[in-house]
Amino acid sequence: MSINFPIIIKVIGAISFCIGALMLIPLVVAFTYDINSCRGLFYASLIGIIIGALLFASTRTASPKLGKREGYLIVSIGWLTAGIISALPYLLTDLGITLYDSVFESISGMTTTGATIFTDIEALPSGIMLWRSMTQWIGGMGIIVLTVAIFPLLGIGGVELFVAESPGPTSNKIHPRIKETAKRLWLLYLGISLLIIITLRLLGMTTFDAINHGLTTVATGGFSTKNASMAAFGPAIQYCVLFFMFVAGINYSLIYAGIQGKLSKVWQSDEFKAYLGLVSLSILIVTSVKLYHTDIGIEKAFRDGAFHVVSLITTTGYVSADYTLWHPSLTVFCFVLLFAGACAGSTAGGIKIVRHMVFAKNSILEFKRILHPNGLIRLRIDNQLVAPRILTHVLVFLLLYLAIFAIGTVIMTFMIPNVHQPLLTSAGAVATSLGNVGPAIGGLGPQDNFAHLPAVAKVFLSFIMLLGRLELFSILILFSPYFWKSN
Repeated sequence: MSINFPIIIKVIGAISFCIGALMLIPLVVAFTYDINSCRGLFYASLIGIIIGALLFASTRTASPKLGKREGYLIVSIGWLTAGIISALPYLLTDLGITLYDSVFESISGMTTTGATIFTDIEALPSGIMLWRSMTQWIGGMGIIVLTVAIFPLLGIGGVELFVAESPGPTSNKIHPRIKETAKRLWLLYLGISLLIIITLRLLGMTTFDAINHGLTTVATGGFSTKNASMAAFGPAIQYCVLFFMFVAGINYSLIYAGIQGKLSKVWQSDEFKAYLGLVSLSILIVTSVKLYHTDIGIEKAFRDGAFHVVSLITTTGYVSADYTLWHPSLTVFCFVLLFAGACAGSTAGGIKIVRHMVFAKNSILEFKRILHPNGLIRLRIDNQLVAPRILTHVLVFLLLYLAIFAIGTVIMTFMIPNVHQPLLTSAGAVATSLGNVGPAIGGLGPQDNFAHLPAVAKVFLSFIMLLGRLELFSILILFSPYFWKSN
């Protein structure tokens, strides 16, 4: 059966229209507080709306039939389209950056990576600053899930899109109807966003800073309005952000269950217990090493350690200190955390805790199978058997993830031979882009940015960020000859 391209174009048009319409929000802010970015935001919004309207109108009679292949194409092309349209405000505002820089910043925002090319964030116009944060908020739950919520207006279904975009290997649903699921996800997402904003405002942040950090915290994105990131704020705000980063790394179906009072369901989750255990153990390790090798107080050691552990595991990427200046063992430990990821079904990127659990449990069971070759030894997660197909999927994902990291690192070393510490910088760049984290090691540590990288490296890393955000398969499947066969 051939691919229904008209419906793909129709949905891409809707995505472009939505992105353009959302630009009107920072445009109002720019008009009120900083007229300098008004023109860029206005023209960018107009272009997005016009392109979206034309694409949608030209395919208004398209067949509503939507299968898996259309779903994966819409996810991949939709994210790329969202990234390109979202880059227009940077490009059309006089910021002194190139097309490659604009697309890199936009893709970094939409994928909630948080890597930036801006060397002086505080000098950005307020409208551009807010749009930066909004790209992460939009990307946090996924522009495709947002589109699923409005699919009734388009006259098509959206379950294939949700399956293709939804992060993680699990299939838990808050509600059996996909439209209701999308709506409940966004209501929960919006509620947490407002709670963070109000809390930060009460703790002393300005309204503008609270809104921006609220948007990027719930999205586990990490874009800040300050050059020093969270180091620009006091302990109370850092602890507040730390807590909400941790919450944002939890599976949203578990958060929803907790709000409904079903706390036993939360604690019965193997992944949540592993997530809590990993965070606690990592904080203990980092705090202990810092106390042993430095003379800072226990509160400061704990706060810095806890903040960066949670920030890296949840792939938020906020920083309150430069961990590359800590003991070398901690720098390596922080680099390893780039490969962790939080819970599946959260806004975090990375490999995800549940995949690590499946791999670790299956590896342990393999020793048992060797001793008892005739025994039927099956893997269980949450007291449920893991299907062989899921196990294969997880193992292939891990292999592909490590292969892309290794090959990507080699490619990056050819692209940035003159950069300080090219091997460490290359490894850090690929690891942080693939995991959608933000800060890395080498020449891309917490106090650095990506502005000095050549254009070809920025394009390459933008692709890696998209690969990581869509969890590899959604993009790699397009390169498979089986995808394009008619039957």
